[in-house]
Amino acid sequence: MNKDLFTQPEQLPLNLNRQPEMGRNDFMISDCNREAFTMIDLWPNWVANGLFLYGPKGCGKTHLSHLFTEKIQSTSSHPLKVSTYNAKQITMKNVNRIGEENYAVIIENVVAEANNEALFHLFNILTAKNAYMLWTAEHPAQRLKFRLPDLQSRLNMLPSIQIKEPDDIMVQMLVVKLFNDKQLNISPDILNYITGNTQRSFAYISDLVNEIDKISLAHKSSVSYKIVSEALKIVNSKQESEPDLFSDIL
Repeated sequence: MNKDLFTQPEQLPLNLNRQPEMGRNDFMISDCNREAFTMIDLWPNWVANGLFLYGPKGCGKTHLSHLFTEKIQSTSSHPLKVSTYNAKQITMKNVNRIGEENYAVIIENVVAEANNEALFHLFNILTAKNAYMLWTAEHPAQRLKFRLPDLQSRLNMLPSIQIKEPDDIMVQMLVVKLFNDKQLNISPDILNYITGNTQRSFAYISDLVNEIDKISLAHKSSVSYKIVSEALKIVNSKQESEPDLFSDIL
């Protein structure tokens, strides 16, 4: 191990809470998400007016939603209304307005606890006017166990695509992107150390980079083996103390 990596001075970036880049060229593609990206890119040549996209937290569903919106807007000389809602925001009080005023609707974080009647009504409104809809969730529709059978059957019929946990190529690309988003620089050796010790999980990698960033800022130090090791211990400790909320539906 090169001890200079612990002591070599490096210009530290300011913590500007920079937002992740959401453009088409910023989306990282590997085997775990290629099908999902391709389907978004194929719009409007879909076999249905909707798509159900699911995958683990942090896998890029929101980024794909942005690309879906951009693709729609690029097809028209005038702005088309495309709105994004958390599934729990949709109620019987606002569903008519949402369905009627939008050319396309993105419904994120779909869960069984959302208002089933409102989601079913929105589905029917959008289908009747041949508007487009993108539904995103952490789990496939068949596993969400909606209380309303009609909603369950409608979502079950939509084309459904899974984004899987990251493969080795995606892990390395994701680590680099997350560090770039935070304006942090790391050496190739540190990158290899992180990718060799991280879990193959979008959420884990995101938590790890956030922890590395916090420790680096607290110590006013560039990213080192010591900082990464400390961050790994913290993230692993948090995981061990948190119950698996979805173990009953696996």
